[in-house]
Amino acid sequence: MSYFNLYRHNFVRVAAVVPQVKVADPVFNAQETVRLAREAAAQGALLVVFPELGLSAYTCDDLFHQRALLNACVGALQTVREGTRELSTLIVVGMPILIGSMLFNCAVVLARGAIIGVVPKTYMPNYREFYELRQFVSARNGHDTLIDLCGESAIPFGPKQLFRIQEIPDFALAIEICEDLWTPLPPSSYAALAGATVIANLSASNATVGKDEYRQQLIGNQSARCIAGYVYTAAGFGESTTDLAWDGHALIYENGTQLAQSKRFQYCEQIIYSEIDLDRVVLDRMRTNTFAQTAEAASDALWDFHTSTVSLELPREGALPLSRRYDRYPFVPADPGMRAQRCQEIFEIQVQGLVKRMSAMATRKLVIGVSGGLDSAHALLVCAKAMDVLGAPRSNILAYTLPGYATSDRTLAQARRLMQAIGATASEIDIRPSCDQLLRDIGHRFVDGVPAHDTTFENVQAGARSQLLFRLANQNGAPVVGTSDLSELALGWCTYGVGDQMAHYHVNASVPKSLIQYLVRYAAGSGWLGADASSVLEDVLATPISPELIPGAGHELPEQETEAVVGPYELQDFNLYFTLRFGYSPTKIAFLAWSSWGEGSAGRGHGESDLREYSIGDIKRWLRVFAQRFFGQSQFKRSAMPNAPKVGSGGSLSPRGDYRAPSDSEATVWLSEVDKIPDGS
Repeated sequence: MSYFNLYRHNFVRVAAVVPQVKVADPVFNAQETVRLAREAAAQGALLVVFPELGLSAYTCDDLFHQRALLNACVGALQTVREGTRELSTLIVVGMPILIGSMLFNCAVVLARGAIIGVVPKTYMPNYREFYELRQFVSARNGHDTLIDLCGESAIPFGPKQLFRIQEIPDFALAIEICEDLWTPLPPSSYAALAGATVIANLSASNATVGKDEYRQQLIGNQSARCIAGYVYTAAGFGESTTDLAWDGHALIYENGTQLAQSKRFQYCEQIIYSEIDLDRVVLDRMRTNTFAQTAEAASDALWDFHTSTVSLELPREGALPLSRRYDRYPFVPADPGMRAQRCQEIFEIQVQGLVKRMSAMATRKLVIGVSGGLDSAHALLVCAKAMDVLGAPRSNILAYTLPGYATSDRTLAQARRLMQAIGATASEIDIRPSCDQLLRDIGHRFVDGVPAHDTTFENVQAGARSQLLFRLANQNGAPVVGTSDLSELALGWCTYGVGDQMAHYHVNASVPKSLIQYLVRYAAGSGWLGADASSVLEDVLATPISPELIPGAGHELPEQETEAVVGPYELQDFNLYFTLRFGYSPTKIAFLAWSSWGEGSAGRGHGESDLREYSIGDIKRWLRVFAQRFFGQSQFKRSAMPNAPKVGSGGSLSPRGDYRAPSDSEATVWLSEVDKIPDGS
């Protein structure tokens, strides 16, 4: 199977179908079911779900008491069996089934023309516009666990069933029907605890004003609680409008995240597709240990689930890319309104953490180093907000810019302007004399009076800055506010101990570089600090990211470029998110990165002007850097990191707040996974 095939990476493509139906015309409905099932299978879908009572139409009312209609539905099922026999797909259709003298509202699961199981509806609504108890009985009325249908015998029957695909071990399907979801204890809750990773809901669900919003909340919440994929489809055009209307609202969710939804009130059939990430389901359940605890508590209700396993041929020929879109910036909401709201909330979290620490230390002053770059600019904004909350003057922020050998004219000017615009007490200390002295004291090599530019040379500067800030903190009775961000901590791009890794309190430690850029842009755009501050913040955003530790030929702009060493932060933040939040393997992360950043993905960022792309070779190269630095060499810095508030669900690297790992582990298994990634597409 091609590396670029979604099935290689534990995705399963699902389809929710809203067919056009004719009421009480099973022949027509069966033909449409076959046609649409073939169309979905041709698109690589391994699960195709049709609406409740789709072979008869939902709105037959007392026609369900007519033997002719019931017999015709059995004939329609036979048509579907024969018409889909060559499809390597799980197909779920809805129909009425008479067993003895009881009529059940059922979902029938088929694969390669065989009936794998029949799941009856458990909860029959009989309120407001619904009168299902007039025609149907509940699944609890069924006494047979095996039934005969369409010439097949011993077909599993009952609500407690799981359907597995042999070729996809993590796929386990459970089914509930419409009202089952709307109850306090949906059957899907028990099914998920029994092992179902995907839930299908065959629904009718008529349209009333505002119901679609509630429906989305209900499905999203159930998908999140069950930590499962959820495929929902509903009756559409063609159902009787004698008393009701039908909007054909189909939805696909995964762990509470909406992946796809249909257009409502269409006058023709629709199919929506997406891919459910089975790794996300399984790994989230593994990590959320209360899921297993709940399964243990409910064990008496889980023991009698029946499992049917089928073998299906997966689509293997050539590339099969994802249809769902992964955001290039997973730490940053794509929606501008949501992004602004999130930025405001992040500021509140950071400010509250800092205000509490100041209260605990009985101080109303802060010490911070300001480089004129991105991270310290954002940390300074947090300090300013903290002073505003406390009702203290911003002059209580003791801000120091500490130019060294490689400080550029641009960043130094930006530091001076920003400190002034914020209203901090600004000071400037040249660290070069003290660095020269220390380098001579330790016998560092000098050439023509210039110290050699090696790691010692770089770290002496970082150490000098931190040493000064800590002694200034002692002198003023104020804590040092750290500025290093989550991306730097992940990559080990910080100087340990006496360096930028250390502070009395960090505010940025769980905020990645890509998000800090948006936070600073948000602050600049909001204008809450005034026009001068907004202007300098825009300049900071346009400045290349650099540690400014190695001097170059000129002084106007930073000579070093951090991303030339550790890789593009936008890619490394992408790698970090899926490593830290989900624990994905490098091969899968690279596939997701290729889907989001690869050739042909331009414009998938937070604006159509985002035209950057990376080849799979580039993605592999920088993922190797990430794996080596994250797993092989940087954990000791994170194990000793100062206190800092956790900001987002994407994760924190604090050993107290989120991530715990040995400092001396190997990166071998991750690097060997990187080796499996192709160099070209």
